Amino acid sequence: MLVWIEERRFQGWGCSECGWRFTASDNLGGKSLVEMIRNFELQREKEFTSHVCADYPQTKSGKT
Repeated sequence: MLVWIEERRFQGWGCSECGWRFTASDNLGGKSLVEMIRNFELQREKEFTSHVCADYPQTKSGKT
């Protein structure tokens, strides 16, 4: 599940089941703020959907 994460060194979106964290590209593009937000959301959803939890193991403390 895609969840909001607040940790000491990371604040953003990640997977509830593994250590995957979303990092947006520097160039989201768009002619308006609404387009930029939509591009951010599309990129986040695409990367979340395509990630494989086994590739992002969590440490024993539950943190990456």
